Amino acid sequence: MRAVITVIGKDKVGIIAGVSNILAESDVNILDITQTILQDVFTMIMLVDISHCNIPFHDISHKLESKGVEMGLKIQIQHEDIFNSMHRI
Repeated sequence: MRAVITVIGKDKVGIIAGVSNILAESDVNILDITQTILQDVFTMIMLVDISHCNIPFHDISHKLESKGVEMGLKIQIQHEDIFNSMHRI
């Protein structure tokens, strides 16, 4: 099962490390990642494999959201099928 993680906020040191540490601790594999900085706004989208995640989806979502609050970012994770349905034209 796959999920999409989005990160948006003011650029600062440690964003990718903060997110990837949570994923590594939870046995979530990063399949693809794209990130860019638009002026001083950091944006990142990650496609991750949550098949072997060692905590419930709700808990990893909460950890990522909490890390976002801590760093002044908006971090969300969605199941891939929900993400695709929301962004279908």
